[in-house]
Amino acid sequence: MPLFITATYQVKEELVEEVKKAILEFTAYIRENEPGTQMYSAWEEKEDPTKFMHFFIFESEEAKYIHSNSEAVKRFESVYTPALVNGPVVFTNYELVGTN
Repeated sequence: MPLFITATYQVKEELVEEVKKAILEFTAYIRENEPGTQMYSAWEEKEDPTKFMHFFIFESEEAKYIHSNSEAVKRFESVYTPALVNGPVVFTNYELVGTN
């Protein structure tokens, strides 16, 4: 059963571009190396570009485990963690109710 998860966070204004660069590198890694990650999208809030939301779909708990324990996650965390403001990343799990 697929897992649907979001991650939300806010970063320091002066580090937005650095975080965006890291997001592009991270998503490229996922696209090339994680077939069990069915979707991984990252969005920057239009009204406040310091806020980000990531939405991901893993095909299974195993795919989530592989993703969560990858070197790419560690590299990405090393960039965004020092940039965080207003608390840590908030991860939220969802169940699909309907889609088009």
